Amino acid sequence: MLEAALLAAQQPLTVNELKKLFVEEIGGEVLRVLLEELRADWSERPLELIQVASGWRFRTRAEFLPYLDRLNPEKPPKYSRAVLETLAIIAYRQPVTRGDIEEIRGVTVATQVIRTLEERGWIDVIGHRDTPGRPALLATTRKFLDDLGLRSVSELPPLDMINQTVNLPDAQQTT
Repeated sequence: MLEAALLAAQQPLTVNELKKLFVEEIGGEVLRVLLEELRADWSERPLELIQVASGWRFRTRAEFLPYLDRLNPEKPPKYSRAVLETLAIIAYRQPVTRGDIEEIRGVTVATQVIRTLEERGWIDVIGHRDTPGRPALLATTRKFLDDLGLRSVSELPPLDMINQTVNLPDAQQTT
């Protein structure tokens, strides 16, 4: 039942949602053991069962993606450096205001940059800072974590690692 529900689901399913599959009440710990067994059963297959911020889901293993991309020639959206820098600042420093982002980046943040991230569902306003003007506080969403296959922002790679990967010798750390 778990396997069928997870394969049919359009989005990750929480433990509480998965409990509804069973007529008799089962505990969350029993369900987690069953999910781990299911994950082990799929360990040698092209799909894998993973836990993300919003729950559990199946996804294709990374080594199969180049082949699957041939079936769907559409390219994923390309994001500008401004969008990616803004997203990184929000992810690592959240919650932040637009002013905080501008201070870190050293340039004005265009409204379209924030709108792009909101439309993608990766950031949202979670409140307002108690200062004059009450600027909006921005933070990443569960969808952001789900799309990256993460359970929490603590699983983001350390900034040192990102700086080395993209080879930015002059990059300042924002931790």
